Amino acid sequence: MEENKRTLIIIAIIAAVLGLALAAVLVILLSTHNELKNVTNERDEMMELMIIEKDSLQREYEDYLVLFDGFQQRGISNDSLQDELSREQQRVQDLLEELRQTKASNARKIAELKKELEVVREVAQNLMIQVDSLSQDNRRLTDENQRVKLENQQFKQENTQLANQNTQLLETVSRASMLEMTACSLTMLNKNDRKTRQVSNMRKLQFDFTIAKNITCTPGLKDLYARIMDPEGNLLGETEEKLFHFEDSDIAYTLTQSFEYTGEEYKGVCYYTFGEEETVKKGYYTIDFFCDGNQILSFPFQLKK
Repeated sequence: MEENKRTLIIIAIIAAVLGLALAAVLVILLSTHNELKNVTNERDEMMELMIIEKDSLQREYEDYLVLFDGFQQRGISNDSLQDELSREQQRVQDLLEELRQTKASNARKIAELKKELEVVREVAQNLMIQVDSLSQDNRRLTDENQRVKLENQQFKQENTQLANQNTQLLETVSRASMLEMTACSLTMLNKNDRKTRQVSNMRKLQFDFTIAKNITCTPGLKDLYARIMDPEGNLLGETEEKLFHFEDSDIAYTLTQSFEYTGEEYKGVCYYTFGEEETVKKGYYTIDFFCDGNQILSFPFQLKK
């Protein structure tokens, strides 16, 4: 009888030990599973961030391609500068293609292309300065040539020459006081005002622009008007009420905004939102800017993706 009790006690102890051991194993397995799950979640989050970074980098490269297209449209007469623009535009295109072919998980390559973008940014700023300087030189040469022509006319008819000279002086003063938009870039936004590369998702156009410094221009509140023409030659956002005066007539505009001009360089942003029933067409568009009764920039762009 005593021996049976001892046997039962031993069996109970062994069962308890086995139960504790099993519980410990279960705890270890559960802890290991949670750790593996956390590691997996961290990897997924890291990959998502890398994809976002790559998309952002790609959009910046595309913005610079649009910027260089704008430079090319200005008809640069300096062959050396034109060649430099072409080379840099091709370089940006090559870097963009390289980025598109790079996997988001390749952090080292993404970092290299991000550093290359800094170089592109510096070169673009330098080219912008050169293009603006060349434009100003061309305007000065044009004015000088006109002045020489007027002086030659003095030997033919003095009275006519004096009248023309006065007219040209007035035109020179008028041109000198005109505002000039020196840069414009396009960003496509979706309905949540986030950047997008897909025309199908795009509902808003964002235009970042720069108006040059001009101390001869009268400072104060200015009204900027913009006309956006679609690929079929239709004016976006046209209504009977949206009119402004230009060259002795009233014409329709797409959007307008007021800004305070002090004579210093001004950087601004304007937007055009497509209506819910408005179809976004792929193709070549043009936005023309007007201020103080003058057209200050014509900027072509393309919606193609």
